[in-house]
Amino acid sequence: MKPVKKTQATPKKPLPKNTKVPKMLSARGAMGSLDAPEDIRDAVTRLKRERIVAAAVDLFYHQGYTHTTLEQVADAIQVTKPFIYSHFKSKSDLLAEICSRAVWISNEVINRAVTQQGTVTERLQAIARDFMETVLTHQAHAVIYSREEKELKPEDREEINKMRRVFDHKLVALMEEGVASKEFVVEDVHLTALAIVGIVGWSQVWFRPGGRLSTAEAAQRVSHLVLAMVQAKKIPKSAS
Repeated sequence: MKPVKKTQATPKKPLPKNTKVPKMLSARGAMGSLDAPEDIRDAVTRLKRERIVAAAVDLFYHQGYTHTTLEQVADAIQVTKPFIYSHFKSKSDLLAEICSRAVWISNEVINRAVTQQGTVTERLQAIARDFMETVLTHQAHAVIYSREEKELKPEDREEINKMRRVFDHKLVALMEEGVASKEFVVEDVHLTALAIVGIVGWSQVWFRPGGRLSTAEAAQRVSHLVLAMVQAKKIPKSAS
């Protein structure tokens, strides 16, 4: 068999001067929340980045960050290391991209939930259920973030932690609204919010696809636990 020829990097097209791009590419590119690409070259560039990220997620998840080289990432998608470097400056930058996506998609969940119609109880239930489903749907990203956060560069860790704090603050604000409206009875809102995030975040460790519960069933049952933790007065029918 003839060896597969590795592709070289395609030069990037510069973005318009007024285009705002976050330091780490947003998972928005992967999740489809960004506007449509301006032309085919932008779309191709995005697809190339996604191939790199997908390969890195698989390798980091199964063999760990420190035991994975960029050479292995390149080999997994049959490209050269310069191809990787044309999209990510280093292995650490690639890790930061993966970890930022794990947090970004969680923020998308809470942003949807806090702006939806319904009672505070219904919104908290939606956060718990959808947050859980998101963690389990992107289980590899969540595991990598939890396990490899210490490997991030300090500046990347701080940037990602800022994203995490956005989620925490919005969850606390929603719970305080529930206490004020007497829908919830919570002695320590901040501690309870941390407990909720911990319960859902830890699910990426114990959940097994194909096990006793489906992702949807596990998410629904955890949402029951969350409502019990805040002593919700009126349980939505879907949570009974």
